[in-house]
Amino acid sequence: MDTGRGGADDILAAIVSPPHAFTGDFLTPGGFVHGRLWVDGGRISAIEGSPCDEATVRARSGPLVLPGFVDLHVHGGGGADVMEGGNAVARIARLHARHGTTSLLATTMSAPRAEIEAALRALAPTCRQAEPEGARVLGAHLEGPYLDRRRLGAQPDFTAPVSVDEVLALHALAPIRLVTLAPGLAGACEAITALRDHGFVVQLGHSDASYEEGLAALRCGATGFTHLFNAMSGLHHRAPGLVGVALAHAQHAEIIPDLLHVHPGAIQVALRAIPGLYCVTDSTSAAAMPDGDYTLGRHRVTKCQGGVRLADGTLAGSTLTMDQALRNLVAPLGLSLGQAAQRVATHAARYLGLADRGAIEPGAWADLVVLDNALQVQRVIIEGDEIAGA
Repeated sequence: MDTGRGGADDILAAIVSPPHAFTGDFLTPGGFVHGRLWVDGGRISAIEGSPCDEATVRARSGPLVLPGFVDLHVHGGGGADVMEGGNAVARIARLHARHGTTSLLATTMSAPRAEIEAALRALAPTCRQAEPEGARVLGAHLEGPYLDRRRLGAQPDFTAPVSVDEVLALHALAPIRLVTLAPGLAGACEAITALRDHGFVVQLGHSDASYEEGLAALRCGATGFTHLFNAMSGLHHRAPGLVGVALAHAQHAEIIPDLLHVHPGAIQVALRAIPGLYCVTDSTSAAAMPDGDYTLGRHRVTKCQGGVRLADGTLAGSTLTMDQALRNLVAPLGLSLGQAAQRVATHAARYLGLADRGAIEPGAWADLVVLDNALQVQRVIIEGDEIAGA
C-alpha cells in the first residue's frame, strides 16, 4: 500500500477502508515522519516511516497531517451560542470541526444560576454521545459567575460568591472540566484547593487581583490563566498584577491569537515566558458568519471588521477558528509548524490531563487535520472517522 505521497483523497480513502493504513507526512512528537499510519478502533495503532525535516515537507506539494486542534474556550460558532441551549452545542461542534478542531470545551457565560443549569442540561447529551460530524465535546468550561465585577470584560454582570457546592451541583448536570475563578474574591484560595481536590482544573481570570493575590491562588492549586492579558490586572513594574504572576510563574495559560485581543509583541513575550502557553478561540456565535448582530449569553454583540464587540466597543469574544490561529502563529508570528501545533493541540490536551489527544502517536485517538501547503484545511478525521464538509 506504500504508494508514496498520494493526494489528500488517496490518503483519506486509505484511512477509512481496510487495512486502515495510509501514507503521508505526519507531525509526530519527534518531528515529521514520512511513512504509514495504522488506525484500529479509532486509535493510532502504529506509525512507520523515516524522519524528514519541516523545510522538506513544506517544499513538497501535497497535504500535511497535523494533530487535531484542541480548543478549551468556545462560546459559539455558526450562529449558535452555548447559553441558548437546545441543539446549539451540536451545531457549534460541527462548525468548529470543519476548521480542524477535533475536541473542545463548551464555555458558559456568567448568568443567573437557572440559565447556567439550562445550558448544562442541554450540553450533557453531546458530552455523553459524540455528535456525528462534530468535534468531541469533552465537557464544559465554567467561565463565571465567580468573577471580579471590576474586570468583567464582555461577561454579563451576574457575578456570585465562590461556591464549591454550586460547582458540584452544576457538575452533576454535565461534566465540568475547567473553572475560571477570580483570585482576590472572598474565600477564593480555599475554594481553589477544594475544587482541585474534587478533580477540577482551575484557572485564574476576570480579576483585578494584585500580584500577591494571584500568586497565593497559584499556591492554593490554580494552574492556568484565562485569556492571558484580557480582563485582568496588567503588568506595571511596581505593580505586576495578574499578568505579572502569569509571566513569572505560570506553566500554562490560554491566549487568543486573533491579533485583535493581544498584540503580536505581547504574544511573543508570553511564548518566551510560559512553557505550556496554548491557544483558544474564545469564539462566539459570530464565528464563520457574516457581519451583523449576534448573541453572547445575555449580550447582543456586533461582528464587524473581523471582531466582535459590545455596543460600547468592548471586545466580546472572537470570530477566530483554530485553523486561522495556526496560520497566525506561523505567519506573522514566525513559529514553525511543530511549535504551532503544540500551541493549538498538544499543550491544551496535556493541561487538561488528556494523554490520548493532541498528538500523533501510537495509542492516541486518530484525531487528524490534513492541510495543504497554504495551511488550509482539506480534511478532518475525528477518532478515525472522516467528517464531511471540511
